[in-house]
Amino acid sequence: MTLDDLRVFVAVCHAGSLSAVARDLGCTQSAVSQHVKRLERETGVALLERHTRGVVPTRAGRVLKAAAAHGIAGLDLAVRSIQESARGDVGSVRVTTGATSLRHFMSEAVVAFRRQYPRASLEFQTASSSRGCFDALAGDGPDLAWVTIGERVPGIEQHPVVDLPWVLAVRSDDPLAARRRIEADDLAGIRHIRLPARSTSRAHLDAAFARLGIRDRSDTSVADWDTAILLAGLGLGHAVVPALPGRFTDGGDALRFVPVPVLPPLSVGWAVRNWDALTPLARAFAETVRRTCGRTGTQDASP
Repeated sequence: MTLDDLRVFVAVCHAGSLSAVARDLGCTQSAVSQHVKRLERETGVALLERHTRGVVPTRAGRVLKAAAAHGIAGLDLAVRSIQESARGDVGSVRVTTGATSLRHFMSEAVVAFRRQYPRASLEFQTASSSRGCFDALAGDGPDLAWVTIGERVPGIEQHPVVDLPWVLAVRSDDPLAARRRIEADDLAGIRHIRLPARSTSRAHLDAAFARLGIRDRSDTSVADWDTAILLAGLGLGHAVVPALPGRFTDGGDALRFVPVPVLPPLSVGWAVRNWDALTPLARAFAETVRRTCGRTGTQDASP
């Protein structure tokens, strides 16, 4: 069993095709098959099931694929960290996050990091959810992922950076706009614009509502926090959203953001495979984001 065998096997599991991996590697399908057969001989079990449309891992194959993908990612990260330590400030930082997180949490940090490390490059990949970020980390993907902190994920470390209080986004002509704070009884009566389905922030909010005995009325749902705020401004309902750094100091003439202290804050921060194995540049960027977020008035909860 070699590292190449494992790399090829993981690639086949991802692609679902021997021929597709062969094309990517510039070799024959037979050569790819030999890597898999060698692993099957050593483990003594079938690792792939052949179907008319390709291949899928067996139960044993899924176990091996998960372990191999995690181990390979860790090795690649360690080698890259060693190489970039030797090169100093030359290298790259790869970050995956949601579509709006870069604007809300990292814009100031990007400028500060570029000023300090002019020869380093920043690479951003967009994921639709924290789960997508975790999946990217588990593969040969980013160094860092900015996520909503939630339940423990095997093989992934989560490091909170800031706690975000909740606010109610409401039109200025709504009676609730004049409130200094929103209470549980107020939430029970709103026309709720629901946060993205299967998102960590939605699960956090639903759990808090359940503890308070609130059954929200909703006929509108959105894909991200910014869209929820936009629809609230258009009068389609009320949006309970996190108070993002620098975003909710003033909603303009049409919109108000009223604190909802009855809801526990939402933690956001970094997810990584191994914090100690991060490259020096990745650590520097993570710290820059932590420092700039801390200046916005949100509560710092850095590890």
